[in-house]
Amino acid sequence: MTASTRITELRTTLLRIDWAGAPPLAGILAPGPRELLVLEIGTAGGLTGMSYLMPLRGGLDTLDTCLRELIAPQVLGRDATEIEGIWQALYKSNFWLGRMGVTVSAQSAVDMALWDIVGKRAGLPLFRLWGACRDTIPAYGSGCFRGLGRDGMIDRAKRFTAQGLKAIKMQVAHIRPWREDVKNVAAMRDAMGPGIEIMIDVNMGWDVDTAIQAGHRIDEYDPYWLEEPVVAEDFAGYRRIAQALKTRIVGGESHWGRNDLRPFVEHPFTPILQPDPMRGGYTELRKIAAMVEPWGIRIAPHLFHETMVHLMASIPNASYLEYMDWNDDLWVDPILPQADGTMIPPERPGHGLAFKPEILKSARIGGSRVTG
Repeated sequence: MTASTRITELRTTLLRIDWAGAPPLAGILAPGPRELLVLEIGTAGGLTGMSYLMPLRGGLDTLDTCLRELIAPQVLGRDATEIEGIWQALYKSNFWLGRMGVTVSAQSAVDMALWDIVGKRAGLPLFRLWGACRDTIPAYGSGCFRGLGRDGMIDRAKRFTAQGLKAIKMQVAHIRPWREDVKNVAAMRDAMGPGIEIMIDVNMGWDVDTAIQAGHRIDEYDPYWLEEPVVAEDFAGYRRIAQALKTRIVGGESHWGRNDLRPFVEHPFTPILQPDPMRGGYTELRKIAAMVEPWGIRIAPHLFHETMVHLMASIPNASYLEYMDWNDDLWVDPILPQADGTMIPPERPGHGLAFKPEILKSARIGGSRVTG
């Protein structure tokens, strides 16, 4: 063990922050302000790694308790460079309570903070530490939520295209009948024209028959993909829908790691997978990307473009980054779209992210500190 990288502290800050604009009207998110857990891991040599979780449906205190009770005892005293060993130890020690869910989210925060430390120690941004594959990644503007109404979704999409983005994502299901969704897709295509890609997110809001019935009508408007048409565990339903429609079917954001995603590889009917960094961290998402690349499957991770830009710049099978602008106000140096619709990973060591100090102070509602 290198004394300077011995882990001595895990510190959390729980944040509750009003939305910068109107709250998202998606029909699937918890009401109220944004909630985030910020994790900082300190080492004996003074290096600190940071990561964050944004659970979207509450649970900050639950995650904080998990980090204190089930995670910290396995991490304190270990070398911060033992990232794979720590990942395996946490996954195995928490298997009875975890394998999916809270424990994996908590260990994901640890994993991303440890990679931040290693990048800082090496003096390299993560995408270069991992072996840079590209320095720009195409992005799509997300959050054209169903609750905005037809005109509201189109207005939000136009704001994204005005920034230079060449693709947008709109939501269907949950709030209104599917026939109205089809009309919304038609209106969006008319407003965007043929040069903008349109992604469509169902957020698991349909059953198989509805997805096929609606999808046949949506096909004619040339969407780029139809995302999460049915509940995550319905792999047979995914396959039926993919076989019935012309539009590519994608998913994966609600799945927990490469084992949960394996049916998508054993029966490759989804050409793009969308793993979430809160469901395994950088270590697991890099493995997923490597696992699916020989099968021609690409990666378009769920949300959190600030953390995912490095991963996408380091893999050969990158698709799109999801640009959700709802947290741009939190960062000292936000990662924003370029005029050509791409995003560039920062050259700062580690992941290069830092919360505004005033946010960490004014929005703090709790947190904890464990040392050892």
